[in-house]
Amino acid sequence: MKYKALRNITAMATGAILLAACNQSPSTNSAQDTEAAKTSKSDSDLLTRINNGGTINVGTEGTYPPYTYHDEQNKLTGYDVEVTRAVADKLGVKVDFKETQWDAMLAGLDAKRFDMVANQVSLTTPERQAKYDKAEAYSWSGAVVLAPKSDSRFNSWESLKGLKSAQSLSSNYGELAQKYQAEVVPVDGMAQAVELVKQGRADFTLNDNLAVLDYLNKFPNSDLEIKLKAPKEEMTGSGLVLLKGNDEVVAKLNQAMKELQEDGTLTKLSQQFFGEDISKQ
Repeated sequence: MKYKALRNITAMATGAILLAACNQSPSTNSAQDTEAAKTSKSDSDLLTRINNGGTINVGTEGTYPPYTYHDEQNKLTGYDVEVTRAVADKLGVKVDFKETQWDAMLAGLDAKRFDMVANQVSLTTPERQAKYDKAEAYSWSGAVVLAPKSDSRFNSWESLKGLKSAQSLSSNYGELAQKYQAEVVPVDGMAQAVELVKQGRADFTLNDNLAVLDYLNKFPNSDLEIKLKAPKEEMTGSGLVLLKGNDEVVAKLNQAMKELQEDGTLTKLSQQFFGEDISKQ
């Protein structure tokens, strides 16, 4: 009797353990499967929406002229915004812009609050390149030298040696000026740098090509001009950025961008916002 009772107790305990294991295993697997399904669904959902003429959600700042900002009628516009709208037209989809601060832009993409980002993003770091994909670039930029039109000393980058350059000490352009052995005149930002050059207190300033073109477009009578441009191999391209895993979508975006390049749309938008074609390297 004792043996039989012990056997019954053992059987009951074993059954309870098996039952607990059965109840726990599907729960754990189910959570994993659900998460995987969500990821898979999210990745395929964007392609489905594009194929069916749905809506793509795009993160952008809305406070970064001339790339993304609100005009006098409070309409969201800018180079990046209008390029994205043109891409959407080529794909036959609608676009819904989600305005987000820059500091939260990529985090919003990570959280899948939007499908892609249009905000002058250039995946220049290995960390970003490992995590995101960038469609074909729609703008190219690099360092340029801005100086008075009447100054003829700028015939090569080596000619910067010994000249005064108005630069923010903490910027990459300040470091570049020092690389070419220019004497750096410290400033707080580009606006002050331009004023020092106009006043003759500095010979030139180094800055991003697109920022300088934007300035010259707004102030065509400044008597300043771009003297030197970074070589092509040193230029960086900005494009629509997505999470990795959307290869078919990236291919569609690339094709749309190619068509916009060929039909002159990118050149037209470049001229509209910068007075020069920035869509080609």
